[in-house]
Amino acid sequence: MLTSLVVTVIGPDRPGLVRLLSDCGTVHGASWEESRMASLAGQFAGMVRFSVDSGRAAALAAALAALESEGLRVVIAQGRGAPPAAAARTLKLALVGHDRPGIVRDISRVLAERGISIEELTTAVESGAMSGGSLFRIEATLAVPGALPTDELRAVLEGLANELMVDITLGE
Repeated sequence: MLTSLVVTVIGPDRPGLVRLLSDCGTVHGASWEESRMASLAGQFAGMVRFSVDSGRAAALAAALAALESEGLRVVIAQGRGAPPAAAARTLKLALVGHDRPGIVRDISRVLAERGISIEELTTAVESGAMSGGSLFRIEATLAVPGALPTDELRAVLEGLANELMVDITLGE
């Protein structure tokens, strides 16, 4: 039987950090299933899901935890099987507008109120060359309940876009 270990790692960015993680997995016979990694403000931030034989999961977790001696903070959680989806479908959301506090809060509130899960979220602040200000961008993958019509969600998001003075697009 296989076990999933979800590992979060953060620490000062430097070459070789991904190798440290992959070496731990390889030594313990784990498969690197999926990951998200980035360098943010000079810090390496990574998430990895390893799939490993249940009898080797504890040893892998111990090896990963030992990476703290390398100056990393490591958090390990045993993954669970995905809950049964209530006929969810995937939609993509994109937002761009002038940067200001509260955009993520407002978008995530509207989504949560409708039972929408954010499967993946990427945000960035960029220079607005034409406006001279900063632009905030969101790209998200959403798991939307099957019972929620896309047109209804689009209407709610358009109303919020008007309040926030941003452009929001929703698509397959």
